[in-house]
Amino acid sequence: MATVATITAKIKVTMSKKIKKNSTYLIAEIGQAHDGSLGILHSYIDALATTGVDAIKFQTHIAEAESSLQEPFRINFSYEDATRFDYWKRMSFSKEQWIGIKKHCEEKGLEFMSSPFSQAAVDLLESIGVNQYKIGSGEVTNFLMLQKIAATGKPILLSSGMCAFSELDAAVQFIRPFGNDLSILQCTTSYPTPPERVGLNVIQELKERYPDHRIGLSEHTGNIATGIAAVALGAEILEFHAVFDRRIFGPDASSSLTIDEVAQLVSSVRFIEQSLNNPIDKNDLQPYLELKKIFEKTLAVNKDLPKGHRITFEDLEAKKPAGQGVSANQFKTVIGKELQKDKTQYDFLKAEDLK
Repeated sequence: MATVATITAKIKVTMSKKIKKNSTYLIAEIGQAHDGSLGILHSYIDALATTGVDAIKFQTHIAEAESSLQEPFRINFSYEDATRFDYWKRMSFSKEQWIGIKKHCEEKGLEFMSSPFSQAAVDLLESIGVNQYKIGSGEVTNFLMLQKIAATGKPILLSSGMCAFSELDAAVQFIRPFGNDLSILQCTTSYPTPPERVGLNVIQELKERYPDHRIGLSEHTGNIATGIAAVALGAEILEFHAVFDRRIFGPDASSSLTIDEVAQLVSSVRFIEQSLNNPIDKNDLQPYLELKKIFEKTLAVNKDLPKGHRITFEDLEAKKPAGQGVSANQFKTVIGKELQKDKTQYDFLKAEDLK
């Protein structure tokens, strides 16, 4: 029977392969976009599998364990739930259904992820074999659950949406002794997040503050530009909500990317990665030698000029291609020189044409 240490080591190896040094790990969160419908949830898996994301993330809610009748709505959007507790009840699935959800993700080549919001939810996810944990911003100060998750030895992605650095420091210090592979995500708990509150500057601050951990962005802007900018600034993990249409019913719809936008984001991120991972030497002109011959220019005269005429600036033009005479960047060397022969308008000017 495998020991906890062996399982933990295997998980870390798996994650090191998935979250490569030069490849941003892209997580599409369905969250509650399924609105409690198992069929809609599975249709999201099928749709997102076509976009190129690495993982699909859900939320595992067990209403009795995480909520109460006293919990207020963040957004009172629901026409069928009298309380927030009722809503979480409707968003929950059975263990057998979660097993089927995970299997479907894996059949599509996607990692199954889910954020737990209670100890009971952690137990459920452990029972179905989740590979790593994403901790939502509201749970960063929930050391009870951090203890339970950290004790699994599995990788942790920690969102920081409602945290000052002091609170984030405390959570990181709490988790570190367990030895989990820990990643930290800049996040703004605002739905949708306006551009002035995204906090792209925090990505670099997190990199400097936690140099031994992967840094990423969990965002809710509903705009692909946010993720592209984050990757350009060094984000190694990117999480975003996905929805079929932002006009759909639900608390996160306006903060989400559509399926087509997710595909555009993935393509753009992979393009940016190729650019960042392949620095160029600006002094190496080898790739441009043939193009320089075509696009660079040679001096010419812009009017008919007789033999004996002294060249002025006003006599000159520059024409493609290069290499037909005096280069355009040498125009000063011909000013004041005397022509040794007649030149017709737009003739190239050669060194032998001048005294």
